[in-house]
Amino acid sequence: MVPLADDGLGQPGCPDCDGLGYVILDVGTAHPSFGRAVPCACRAAEREMARLDSLLHLSQLGALHQCTFETFLSEGHGLSPAKQRNLRMAYEQSQAYAREPQGWLVLKGGYGCGKTHLAAAIANYRLSLGHSVLFISTPDLLDHLRAAYSPNAVTRYDQRFEQVRTAPMLVLDDLGTQSNTDWAQEKLYQIFNHRYNARLPTIITTNEELESIEIRIRSRMVDPSLVQVIHIAAPDFRRAGVDQDQSDLSTLNLHGDKTFDNFDLRERELPRGQAANLRNALETAREFSRDPADWLVFNSVGYGNGKTHLAAAIANDVSNQGDPVLFVVVPDLLDHLRASFNPASGVRYDKRFDEIKMAPLLVLDDLGTESATAWAREKLYQLFNYRYNARLPTVITTATPIDEIDPRLATRMLDGSRCTFFVLEVPSYRGGVKPKSNRRRKPGSS
Repeated sequence: MVPLADDGLGQPGCPDCDGLGYVILDVGTAHPSFGRAVPCACRAAEREMARLDSLLHLSQLGALHQCTFETFLSEGHGLSPAKQRNLRMAYEQSQAYAREPQGWLVLKGGYGCGKTHLAAAIANYRLSLGHSVLFISTPDLLDHLRAAYSPNAVTRYDQRFEQVRTAPMLVLDDLGTQSNTDWAQEKLYQIFNHRYNARLPTIITTNEELESIEIRIRSRMVDPSLVQVIHIAAPDFRRAGVDQDQSDLSTLNLHGDKTFDNFDLRERELPRGQAANLRNALETAREFSRDPADWLVFNSVGYGNGKTHLAAAIANDVSNQGDPVLFVVVPDLLDHLRASFNPASGVRYDKRFDEIKMAPLLVLDDLGTESATAWAREKLYQLFNYRYNARLPTVITTATPIDEIDPRLATRMLDGSRCTFFVLEVPSYRGGVKPKSNRRRKPGSS
């Protein structure tokens, strides 16, 4: 090899280029590199540094350099034991991924739950070991790609796209917050598809439900052979001390006085059979609140006989344990959904419906008092069907005879393998007509 010229980038004392930076290879005339000046091997470090500088310029990690595993509060702020375990699990699995990044990691959860901190902690850890990482939010990524089309762009579009597509590790923050134009979806699909096929380490954070993500991308994000999905259940770290598990839909605050302890069993007032029925209802409610699973329906003939009190007592008991509960009257629920269609609504319809559909514990009070329009029936069916299939804990109160309820709902409420259907046989606390004899039996009873 023959030294060529000093460009100021070579290493002083390099035996190949004498510190000049370039060499002409000693090859025969038939070789494709004959007579060509090529960078000396001593410039590899500078080339790698320039490449890393370009990635860091594109990356947003500068503002997140303090997001490390050491600064992450793995116990959260005042969380219930279940949520503490969930957050600790997310923390430990993120650490494991940082030590040995294989496949993809999807961190899913609400705003401020810590998913970006964990993703940045992984990136900062890898950088501290000298590995290349590209960390960028999804909207900014698309902005960078658009900007690369400009004639004045420092980096051409194809170069920028290749940087992202082939980054040794890509952290894509806030997937789902981008404007979903056809162009944006196409670019994201190309990136996801390339990295999926190449099995390149990729971390994705999102507060979107996976079902709402574009199907070509979602199909790659849920492949269990490549992807590990972690759902973080912690509330917003930035609002410590605020009751964040209480949705603005919920009216549980109006029933804060309803507990198991102050539930009136009316033992001196009711005949023995009715008193026993009421005691059984209370015990059934207590048992459900200890470990909410599947569905519990309180049905009765008439109103004012304790159904709502028992449902609210369950909700209050679970809420006092630190777990989220959505308590809503069915007509109000439908009004909230209708209101979300208004362009001035602060919450999109799909977000509002998902909030109800996926609530960890949903209490639906007064089913059957809603206006039974075709739209209302369809929304309730969608809600019931999702929660039935997902086996999400649900409490329902209704004074409507089961044979007068939409059959699509009734069949799910009467499935004894997933739902306890309890009929209250007592008259109203406020007086009135005594109920008729029990018209429906608990499934499985004789």
